[in-house]
Formats: sequence, structure tokens, C-alpha cells
Amino acid sequence: MKAFVFHGPGQSAWEDVPDPAVKEPTDAVVRVDSVTICGTDLHILKGDVPEVRPGTVLGHEAVGEIVEVGGDVRTVRPGDRVLVSCITACGRCAYCRQGGYGQCRGGGGWILGHLIDGTQAEYVRVPYADLSVHPLPAAMDSADAVLLADIFPTSYEVGVLNGHVRPGDTVVVVGAGPIGLAAISTARLFSPERIVAVDLAPARLEAAREFGADAVADAREAPEQLVADLTDGLGADVVIEAVGVPESFELCTRVVRPGGHVANVGVHGAPATLHLEDLWIRNITITTGLVDTYSTPTLLRMAAAGRLPTSRLVTHTFPLDRMEEAYDVFGRAADTGALKVVLGGERHDVVAASAA
Repeated sequence: MKAFVFHGPGQSAWEDVPDPAVKEPTDAVVRVDSVTICGTDLHILKGDVPEVRPGTVLGHEAVGEIVEVGGDVRTVRPGDRVLVSCITACGRCAYCRQGGYGQCRGGGGWILGHLIDGTQAEYVRVPYADLSVHPLPAAMDSADAVLLADIFPTSYEVGVLNGHVRPGDTVVVVGAGPIGLAAISTARLFSPERIVAVDLAPARLEAAREFGADAVADAREAPEQLVADLTDGLGADVVIEAVGVPESFELCTRVVRPGGHVANVGVHGAPATLHLEDLWIRNITITTGLVDTYSTPTLLRMAAAGRLPTSRLVTHTFPLDRMEEAYDVFGRAADTGALKVVLGGERHDVVAASAA
């Protein structure tokens, strides 16, 4: 089969690899229909995630069809159309028993495209299939469903829920890329008074308005002052970091009010300064997190009911065999306007031309 293989920082290729097979009785093999590229994949290609060994197939999000299952799999069978979660859960360890699937100690957690071969391939082996894939409604489009493998659960759990967004809050989202836009969408479910989006790219700030931001600010033009003006000098109740660079994290700590929450979602490849000399007296709560995906069934129901703007995040689609081109478009988002790229599925003949 063909797959997108990491060969070291700055080196990757769409190439022939052996077909996956069931290794454990809890495994399933999925024929991939749709995949997407995550910002974390770009971090891997830059060398920011050293645990990923050369020779690993990348990707941790997919929609596809079950083609084979191990003898212990009970909830899905060959022919079922499923969402492959970015998090694998053994279901038995201390963390899984508490819903902390991202910290699974039984061989799960974030392993696809990280510690084992991932989803950016024609087929993928999924361990612990009973808890790690989700059957999909027949009517749900693959390009919409694949966004529920990672981006929406991550934004919702690590950003909105960890940040304790409440009715009447002022919420600032730093970074209006896909994670930030999904955070804006899901924060709106809790009726905040206002949502402010901060980014460097005018196109992404415009997208933030379309997804529900009440105000936007260029990160180079004193967003701290805008937040202060909107809140009578108090600052934001919740600030969601959705970039993953030191400057964005430090901005979050400057715009949050005393007693507020900073929810870090971004994947950081370099240290950020924690100004405890200023923060210690302000009762600030700072959270970090890897998504657990406990919210995926709820989000799937909401998406099926049309309550989540999944389709609007997909700006470019490609056939699966144009993986290298899709990475180029996604990696140059400032030039291409890419939010999410989806490969495979039904829509690539319509939208791929916009990648040029």
C-alpha cells in the first residue's frame, strides 16, 4: 500500500510500505477513506517531536471502513464505517477508567503517527478498536466527520472545558487557525458575553468573525489594550492559547484577569517564559493538556444534527495520493489560506483546484 512516511526532520515521502495486519485480538484494520493533516504533523516534520522515529507513517485522524478485526473486538465488524480517533484507549488502566484516555498506560494514548504507524495511508491498524473507533451515521460526510477525530475534541476539551468557559465570560482565543476557530465555535455553546480572536493573518481574523468572534485583534497591534477596553480594564476571564509559540503563551498571561484561566492547547517546540514574578499574586489558573476524546460521542451527535460548523473549516481537498501537495498547501497556510485540508472522500474533484 501507499503511505506518507517520516524519514527525519524535513524528510518525508508518499511511498510503498507493507500492508498492516491484525497483531492483537483487540486490533482492527481500517481502509482509509478520508484523512486530514494536523499542525502536530508539521511539528513532527520540523523535528519538534523527537519520539517519532524515521520510518513512521504519519497521521492520527481518519474516516474509513473496517476490513478486519481481531477475535476480541465486539463493537465493530468488517463493513462498518468508522471514525478513527486520534487517541487510542486500552479501557483498563487507571487513567482510562477515569476517562483520561490521552494518558493511557496500557499501550494507548497518542500513538497513531507518533509511536506506531498512523492514518495517512491506504490502510491503518488501530489497536483497542472497541474504544478507539466510533461508528458513523451513514449520512455524515467523511470530510466533516474526520474533523471530529482530533480538532474539535481538542479545542473543546483542552480549550473550552479546561478553561471553564461560563455564561457572560470574556473569552480571548490567541490563534485563529483550525484549533482556534473550533475553540470559538465550541465556546459559543456556553453563551460567553464576547469572544475576541487574536492572530497575525487578516484572512484568519476574518474567518474568526465568520465562526463567531465578536472582536478581532492583530497580534502586532497591542491586543492587550483592546481586551482592557472591552472589559473596563479587568482582562479576560478565559484565554485559550492555540498557537504553540512562546510569544503567544506569554500574551495569554498578559491579557487574563486576576482569577482567570489560561488554557494552553498549542503544541510547543520551544520553552516559554513563565513570569511568576507577576503571576503569583493574581490567582491565575494555567492548564495544559493532551485531548482525551471523551467528548467525541457527544460531538458526533452534535455534528450529525448540524450544530457544529465542520464543513466551513475545510478549505482544500485532494485525492489521497496527492499527500505531498496537501502538506505543502497546509504548511504554507499564510500564502494559501488553508484552514483544514482533507484527503480522500467525495469532494476532492470539486475543491482541489483552490489549492493552487
